[in-house]
Amino acid sequence: MRRISWLGHATVLLEAEGARLLTDPLLRGRVAHLRRHAPLPPLPDELDGVLISHVHRDHLDKPSLRRVAGPAVTLVVPAGATPLAAGLGFGTVREVDAGHDVTVSGAHVRAVPAWHDGRRRPGARQLPTLGFVVDGIWFAGDTELADELADLRGAVEVALVPVWGWGPSLGPGHLDPEGAARAVAIVAPRVAVPIHWGTYYPYGRRPDTRLVEPPQRFAAHVAELAPATRVVTLSPGESLSL
Repeated sequence: MRRISWLGHATVLLEAEGARLLTDPLLRGRVAHLRRHAPLPPLPDELDGVLISHVHRDHLDKPSLRRVAGPAVTLVVPAGATPLAAGLGFGTVREVDAGHDVTVSGAHVRAVPAWHDGRRRPGARQLPTLGFVVDGIWFAGDTELADELADLRGAVEVALVPVWGWGPSLGPGHLDPEGAARAVAIVAPRVAVPIHWGTYYPYGRRPDTRLVEPPQRFAAHVAELAPATRVVTLSPGESLSL
C-alpha cells in the first residue's frame, strides 16, 4: 500500500515500496521571519530516508533535519550540498542530480529537474534544484513551468504540486494556483495534491485568504485545464492512501 501524509509546507511523508521517506522537513513553529499557522505534526518515526529538493532554508532546514536524523536514515541532497549536511546525524548522505537514481531501503527514487533558484543565499554557488519520483508519486519541489515537464507524462500517477509559498506574494521560480494547474495538465497524473500553502506566514502581517484560498483556486483551474485529474486537498497532518 502507498500512503501520502502532508505535514505542511513542502514536508510530505511518502510510504511506498516498503520505505518511509520524508521530503524537505520543516517542522518548527518559527523559521526566521515566518510563523507556523498549521499545527505542528508529531515527528515521523522509523524513517528510512529524507529527500531534499533544494537548499533554500525553508527546504533544507538544519534544526528540522537534526530532529529526524538517525544512523539508519539516508539523506538525499542535490549534488554539491553534502557540506550542508555535516554534523546533522544521518548515517548516509547521498548526492544526486536530475536524471540520477538512488535506492533507499529498497525504494527506487528518481531525481527529476525542477526550475528554481538553487543558491543557499544570494551570491552563493548555484546547486541543482530537484523533484523526485517514487513509485509513480511525483514530489515537484519548488519549480516554475517548463516544457520539459512533458517528460514526466506517463510516469506519474500522483502529483504533489506546490500551489503557493509562505507570504502575500510569490517570487520567481514558484507556481501559483493557475501555474500549478498548467503543470498538472502537462504531466497528466490521475491525482493531484496541492502542497506548499497554508502553513507559514510572515510575522507582523495579518493572516489573510492566501492561507486558505490557493488549493481552492488550484482545484478550479485543474477542473478547467486537466479535467481527467482528480484533486485531493489535504490539511496538514492528513493522509491519502492509494
